[in-house]
Amino acid sequence: MPRQDDLDRIARALREASGILISRFRTGLAVRRKEGGDPVTEADHASNDALRRLLPVEGDGWLSEETADDPARLGARRVWVVDPLDGTREFVAGIPEWCVSIGLVEDGEPVAGGICNPATGETVIGAAGLGVARNGDPVAAASRAVLEDASVLASRSEVARGEWERFRAAPFRVRACGSVAYKLGLVASGLADATWTLVPKHEWDVAAGTALVRAAGGAVWTPTGEALRFNRPSPRLPGLIAASAALAPAAGEFLAVSVGAARL
Repeated sequence: MPRQDDLDRIARALREASGILISRFRTGLAVRRKEGGDPVTEADHASNDALRRLLPVEGDGWLSEETADDPARLGARRVWVVDPLDGTREFVAGIPEWCVSIGLVEDGEPVAGGICNPATGETVIGAAGLGVARNGDPVAAASRAVLEDASVLASRSEVARGEWERFRAAPFRVRACGSVAYKLGLVASGLADATWTLVPKHEWDVAAGTALVRAAGGAVWTPTGEALRFNRPSPRLPGLIAASAALAPAAGEFLAVSVGAARL
């Protein structure tokens, strides 16, 4: 299937799912807790249903936070890896830092992706070899090569737990933000220099954002130095580091010294 067809499919699905979510934003939805304590709402499920209806074609696999995992995906060459509402905590709290996240994985590699934050009116779509567009305009990862005064996005939850206190004296500026997919979209758009999380994440959290950062000329790797592969039997990654290609060496060196992370 031509890659532009994939991007058109992603764009249509983002529009429909985003419309579903924004109509329910700040409406006092009932919240329940999944096993493990993460919140989920009716909006998560409605968005998931729309994405599953619009994205896969015959032969495509499916991996979503809100769908029971089907091992049949492991035999598919193309797999849609989605989070129908990344940042449910922020969605419930009325904070405009959540998004729909759609990633397309081929042979274990994220090759196309899109995120949409309807609360801020931002849509970022891109693919390997085709670049990235934000609201229809071409964008690229930032060109900063040093950490001094760099903008680094941190998980709002991690900041609240004190996990970023270790970086208080660092030379970069830290901005707390919800939704890891949204943060990766901002890095891909050149609106932030880097983001990282040193705690495990699921593939659906980061597949789209990884595709976008790479397509925008950035780099993505794990804190353990593990090869970044998707559609694995256990869809869980040991954290994630993303930066512009120019900043990646400095970010890798800093994290290797400060927390023992593997260099890029």
